[in-house]
Order: sequence, then C-alpha cells, then structure tokens
Amino acid sequence: MKYSNGQPLAVQNPRPINRSRRMLLACILLASFAALPVLGQEGTISYDRVIKIDIELPPEMESMRDRIPTENTTQMELRFNGVESTWKASAEQDDDGRTRGFNRGGMRIMMSGGRDQNETWINHDEGLMTERRDFMGRTFLIKADQPTLAWKLTGEQSEFDGYVVHRATAVRDSSSIEAWFAPEIPFSVGPGPFGGLPGAILVLTIDEGKTTFTATEVLMGEIEEGSIAEPVEGREVTREEFDQIVEEKRKEMEAQFGNRRNGSRFIIRN
Repeated sequence: MKYSNGQPLAVQNPRPINRSRRMLLACILLASFAALPVLGQEGTISYDRVIKIDIELPPEMESMRDRIPTENTTQMELRFNGVESTWKASAEQDDDGRTRGFNRGGMRIMMSGGRDQNETWINHDEGLMTERRDFMGRTFLIKADQPTLAWKLTGEQSEFDGYVVHRATAVRDSSSIEAWFAPEIPFSVGPGPFGGLPGAILVLTIDEGKTTFTATEVLMGEIEEGSIAEPVEGREVTREEFDQIVEEKRKEMEAQFGNRRNGSRFIIRN
C-alpha cells in the first residue's frame, strides 16, 4: 500500500485524461463490457477488508490507547458467475468466537472475535439482493433490490496486481466511495453490494479510508458447486426494520450500562 500526503493509495501512477477523452473512454468501456460473453464463466476474488477503529477516550484512559487496536482486518471472499454472486468471510477466517473487553473509568468496551457470519447474495440479472446479518445472537434476512450507484468515471487509470484498472467515484448515503475496477475481469461485481461498473472492482474505499477493500487474489475458473446460494435461515425483515432493531438495542445498552457511572460508555460492534 502506497501513501501520498498521508492518504492510503491502492494503485500507482494514475494518468489524468481530459473531459472529451474521458467520455470516449467511458463509451469504449461500456461497449466492450456489453460485448463480452460472461455466461458460463465464474471465479473467486479474495479481499482484505480493513475497518479503521476510532474510539474517543477520556483523559484518565489515554495511557491505554496503545492497547486498543486501530483497525480490524477480515479476509473476505467474492464468488460469482454470469448471474449471481455471494460475498462472505473466508472459510479460513479465525472462528474462535472469542469476545474481548475491559473496564476502566466507568467505560466498558466489548470487541467481538470469531468468524464474521454475515453474507450477501445478489442475483445480478434480476437486481435482487439478500443479506444475512447476525446481530446479538439473532439471525436476520434482509431482502431488497440491489443498490444502484451513480458512478462517475474519472478517466484515471493505473495498474493493480497486473490488471489495468480504472477509477470511478460515487456517493451513497452521504459516504464518498472510490473504486478501481478491471475491465479485463468482465463481471459487474465488487465487495458486498457494490458493483455496476464495466469490470470487477479490485479496490474500493469508503470515506477516504475508513473502510477499505483490497483484492489479494483473483482466481478465474470453476468454483465449488452450490457455493453460490441465497441465504434462507433467519427472520426476514426490511432494511428499516433491521436498522430499528439495532438502534433499540443500542439505546437499551446505553441505558443499562451508561447509568451505572457518570461518563461511562458502551460500544456495540456487529
């Protein structure tokens, strides 16, 4: 990973292109993507998902800052074919199920360990998405349309892991998104719900590095039969209902632990 002006970069030497050439490049990419035969092809892309952890500590706990991790890294897998894709934690991810925490100065911080059980399945032909979300010991299924983003091709290109990649940007729910996609991999897929570009997304950054997905391996070829399947176990809820459940639990935990001592905080991480 390279750095410039303190910001992480996943690719090197982007080359700016003027506006007219950008439009031409976009048309060429879209036309080339539409012409590529992808049915019957399949593959797997492995990613590192890095989430930055930013915890505000009271003055009396500043001495413990070096004991608190600054980021969390999870190995993720995207499996896809010409119709569907599945996104979930790698089978090799740690599965010890540990939960770690500590108390001091009225603060209680809990950090869960073990394998991430969440999963996202997308039918790209029909634009349908089902998410399995585990939260506080309960499993939910969230069914919705696959999100569509108003991607803007910037005209910048570079090289990543031997692939020529192109930069695109978008905004979703006030979050800024930057993607580097490879037209050489002719699938409109990416980490989790992100896709819709003329090529697989190999690097995706949200809010200038708060969350980053970086491809570590691309394997094109036959994948295990049945490894792409819509999740079926769990209570079916809408996105709004799930968000309300999470918010209610947050308020419940704040009421339970926040009133024990002034200044205490409880952090829930799913």
